[in-house]
Amino acid sequence: MDRFQAMQVFSKVAEHRSFARAAEQLDLPRATVTSAVQQLETQLGVRLLQRTTRRVSLTEEGVSYLERCQRVLEELAEAEHLFSTRVQPQGVVRLDLPERLGRFSVIPALPEFLARHPGLQLRLSTSDRFVDPVGEGIDCVVRVGTLRDSSLVARRVGTLEQINLASCAYLERHGRPRSPDDLADHWAVNYFSSRTGRDLDWEYEQDGEVRSLKLRSRVSVSNSDAYLACCVAGLGLIQAPRDGVRELLDTGVLEEVLPRWRPQALPVSVIYAHHRHLSPRVRCFVEWVSEVLAAALARA
Repeated sequence: MDRFQAMQVFSKVAEHRSFARAAEQLDLPRATVTSAVQQLETQLGVRLLQRTTRRVSLTEEGVSYLERCQRVLEELAEAEHLFSTRVQPQGVVRLDLPERLGRFSVIPALPEFLARHPGLQLRLSTSDRFVDPVGEGIDCVVRVGTLRDSSLVARRVGTLEQINLASCAYLERHGRPRSPDDLADHWAVNYFSSRTGRDLDWEYEQDGEVRSLKLRSRVSVSNSDAYLACCVAGLGLIQAPRDGVRELLDTGVLEEVLPRWRPQALPVSVIYAHHRHLSPRVRCFVEWVSEVLAAALARA
């Protein structure tokens, strides 16, 4: 049995946690399945599976190897179908989205995408942290803000207008700032970079120039939901995309302040690793999510 076949056998055993069920699924003798896994373990020099009379479980090395096996097998399947226009994209697309943009713009549209591509599965994480697509094995990342990694392909799909915000409770206690000069007397909720750990400055545009300030703060966060929650709780001023806070503005929970000194709009980009031939499963998702986000941002 060659290495690819052995990897397929191991993946099936890991999926079902059973040599017998894997043998049944693959229409192979159980002894052949057992031998294939033992062959892999011998070649790798590690134990991939823990076997008892009642159950089969993955070792730590097995978990790591399984993830790599799945990616290799997916790429192999795509290579075999590369020149067939009749074959639907197959496999798993791994993606990471900003929490609020994912929740309100992308996830509600996913049923239509999955219905269009029944051979695809999505492994979705939502976060605001810096993500390394290559190092973390993520196919597609949507990010808000300026991008610095030139080794990745970034498709800009639109921008998010930002405004300055405070809760009505905060403004009743501390008053309303009338100009940037008043900010020295106010508190902010700071947002710190997951990549550097540094608090981001308060930024605003004045006379066509971007200016920045360091505001005093007692709370720093690295998550957009926590950032907004701190503002609602009256802990300080924040800067956030208007589209994500419309309901809170309409109900009077939050209020825009300093409308003449807003921060710059944030670019929104779909990011993926630079491949000469992007795999069909990733390409179709990139095309779809770019359209969805472009439409959503145009309406914002």
